[in-house]
Amino acid sequence: MTQRKGIILAGGSGTRLYPITMGVSKQLLPVYDKPMVYYPLTVLMLAGIREICVITTPEDQAQFQRTLGDGSQWGISLTYIEQPSPDGLAQAYLLARDFLDGAPSAMVLGDNVFFGHGLPELLAEADARTTGGTVFGYRVSDPERYGVVDYDAAGRVTQIIEKPQKAPSPYAVTGLYFLDGTAPERAATVTPSDRGELEITSLLETYLEDGLLDVRRMGRGYAWLDTGTHGSLLDAGNFVRTLVQRQGLQIGNPDEIAYEAGWVGRDEIEARAKAFGKNDYGAYLRRLLD
Repeated sequence: MTQRKGIILAGGSGTRLYPITMGVSKQLLPVYDKPMVYYPLTVLMLAGIREICVITTPEDQAQFQRTLGDGSQWGISLTYIEQPSPDGLAQAYLLARDFLDGAPSAMVLGDNVFFGHGLPELLAEADARTTGGTVFGYRVSDPERYGVVDYDAAGRVTQIIEKPQKAPSPYAVTGLYFLDGTAPERAATVTPSDRGELEITSLLETYLEDGLLDVRRMGRGYAWLDTGTHGSLLDAGNFVRTLVQRQGLQIGNPDEIAYEAGWVGRDEIEARAKAFGKNDYGAYLRRLLD
């Protein structure tokens, strides 16, 4: 079986977060104690994915490289791809076509935060499907902001509608997509929407029409946060802070995940702990080793 590769889509201009994103990429803003991009990165790492491309705007790429490096500090490999203009989520598969080279993929949006007991198992199930696609439905109070899942009377998925005026269900598709190796060629058949974008929902519809799309529901025990507005960015930071303060456990820590997976050893974590010696992140890494 071909090893699944990862895509983090961290492009876009972040205009909804102006003025705080006028000088820095949205995905590099802090969510409590870590850059936002750490959270989607660690979702891919929890899925066992070690070969990942990060899609950024040309002007932001150097900042991402400075923040994340080549991934070797976490026992993974990071490749950087430029997105000249934000032309829709499905465009990521066209940009990453050579990187994927026929491999199945898991794409996560750079501004999404996932949390929940059993998340690694949920990801492993999606990874195990070698044909078709798996996406996740999450109940939200404002589904009109997202791609929404429409079900028939028997509970079967009939369509996924991008930002409907009246949502047919409260289930939004999260920004995490496990697709097989046909994703780039399917993306090449997608035509721009009325918004002028290559919509991810149009790509998912091609899988649905072929009977190859599995929509898994994330239940009550999961949190899915997108950080696209000032309020939701603050909410995400407060959510992470509350859990960290209450449990003393980190969320979205690539050093911890790499260490527990055996991708790096004690020496690497000791060096990282030393680099973060003046803050709680470094203290947490030292506790890991103890």
